[in-house]
Amino acid sequence: MEPESPNLKTLPDSAPASESTAAAPKLTSAGILDALRPIIDPEIRLSIVDLGLIYGVHVSNDSRHVEIKMTLTTPMCPYGPMIMTQVQDVANTLPGVQDARITLVWEPPWDPKTMASDDAKDKLNIW
Repeated sequence: MEPESPNLKTLPDSAPASESTAAAPKLTSAGILDALRPIIDPEIRLSIVDLGLIYGVHVSNDSRHVEIKMTLTTPMCPYGPMIMTQVQDVANTLPGVQDARITLVWEPPWDPKTMASDDAKDKLNIW
């Protein structure tokens, strides 16, 4: 598993294991990031997770509600609506999720020098 972006903020997955339901596996922030990792920025051709575009993930105690805070490489990103739809689609299909909210944020501004994974920096020649 690749290291997470340094700017990624995750809230603790709050319910103890004993409160998990047998019907659906307990969702974690790391599991959601793994589910989002296949989403590729079409211009840069790297995962939105590795690029550091996912700023935070919150999972409710009962794993039914997920909130994902993310940004785009630029406010004028021509693929922004497509990427946002892909994130929403993945979040909606997570086991047990009844409500998935995707929030687009612009602060802090995306900076691949500080937010991208080491692997992404290497591929972008940012060293």
